[in-house]
Amino acid sequence: MQTIINLLINAIAVFTAAYLLPGITVDSFLSAIVVAIVLAGLNYLVKPVLILLTLPVTLITFGLFIFVINALIVALAGYFVPGFIVGGFVWALLFSLLMSVINAILLKLFK
Repeated sequence: MQTIINLLINAIAVFTAAYLLPGITVDSFLSAIVVAIVLAGLNYLVKPVLILLTLPVTLITFGLFIFVINALIVALAGYFVPGFIVGGFVWALLFSLLMSVINAILLKLFK
């Protein structure tokens, strides 16, 4: 049950962040749910590999390269999900930052 609640909170964060950023488009709330599922899968499968491969750069930049990896994950989700359009790398970066903030606020409110 907790997984479904977290998924819905992530979908609300995706939908809200896409509404606030003009470079990101989500067609419907169903697309936002699919984006939340794809982002969760990519964060589980692809992100650890990318972090491991870019570990020297991440250490040199004191962990700031993780923001670039997050933006790449968002751009990859935009490639896989038909109703989710990412306008470019900067929009993906802003989307990942804004989604993290919205997600933290929503988790604080609902728990």
